[in-house]
Amino acid sequence: MKYKKILVAIDHSPESDAVFEQALEIAKKEEASLMVFHCLPLETEGAGFYGDMFGRELIDFAHLMQEKMRKESEKAREWLASYCEKATGQGVQTEWDCKVGDAGSAIRDLANSWGADLIVLGRRGRRGLQEILLGSISNYIVHHVPCSILIVQGINSKVDDTANLQDE
Repeated sequence: MKYKKILVAIDHSPESDAVFEQALEIAKKEEASLMVFHCLPLETEGAGFYGDMFGRELIDFAHLMQEKMRKESEKAREWLASYCEKATGQGVQTEWDCKVGDAGSAIRDLANSWGADLIVLGRRGRRGLQEILLGSISNYIVHHVPCSILIVQGINSKVDDTANLQDE
């Protein structure tokens, strides 16, 4: 199967460079277009406690959230543009997109609307209760998109058998 449109979904994790490089390598071999994508989460750190919001605090909180989202969006645009320039410099037709919201559904929607035939994304290695509570974007994508998927294993998702042997 020859891939024509490759969607690579990245975040700010340590695995992002490896995920991008894998997608870029495939795009070069297949002479495919590349879409670099990032999704900003709705929740942001450092915005205060919801329980403290009454009257004026609610308005201040909304302004704080809006400003924080504007700054994060600006940083994400610059970051994605740098990935785009790197790929374009290696002869790969590349574009980027950034959305705000749920990453799983945003990746699914973009893959469908853009016509991706391969999605490349990372896996952080959440297991057990953490995966149940926080969810797994890679798991969601596997079950909700019609195209091929390459999941690049992250640094934290590899099982270290030597640590288990030392404990015995």
